[in-house]
Amino acid sequence: MNDEYVDPTAIDIDLDPMRRHLVGITAHGHLPFDVPVVSEIAHNLWQGGCRDGLILPSFVTHLVSLYPWEQYDIRHAVDSEVYVRMYDSVEQGFEQVDALASWVNVCRETGPVLVHCQVGLNRSSLVAARAMVLSGEADPAGAIALLRLRRSPACLCNETFEAWLLSEQVDDDQ
Repeated sequence: MNDEYVDPTAIDIDLDPMRRHLVGITAHGHLPFDVPVVSEIAHNLWQGGCRDGLILPSFVTHLVSLYPWEQYDIRHAVDSEVYVRMYDSVEQGFEQVDALASWVNVCRETGPVLVHCQVGLNRSSLVAARAMVLSGEADPAGAIALLRLRRSPACLCNETFEAWLLSEQVDDDQ
């Protein structure tokens, strides 16, 4: 198989079809998780995971995919779709995070945005938290706490992602 179509940072997860939950163990910190496919984080900001064949919830009007290896089945009109290849890796760069977070905030002005990655714990948390910081809704620590409350305590278990968000608070304050 072509490496372009395989995420080397993917983890094994199961979809519980009766509860629509993603269940597994994180690659970072080996934390157990049992999360809904999507969770509401803030006004017009939803975060989640994806498995091929899942139907995109009909209320979603903007889709930001950070995990293009699997895609939602979209059966309704959406106003925008963005697909970006991002890895849940300590080597993942952050150059595109502000642009993505800014786009999420623009989209939130017109309707619900779903930011998703494989499970909805690290990549999507990075972008969702940064969107909340850029919009002025929260500082980085507050955004992280909100994600862990509304999505899962395992959000941002990739310590490199969390450290970058917290370091951006210092940069933004200067």
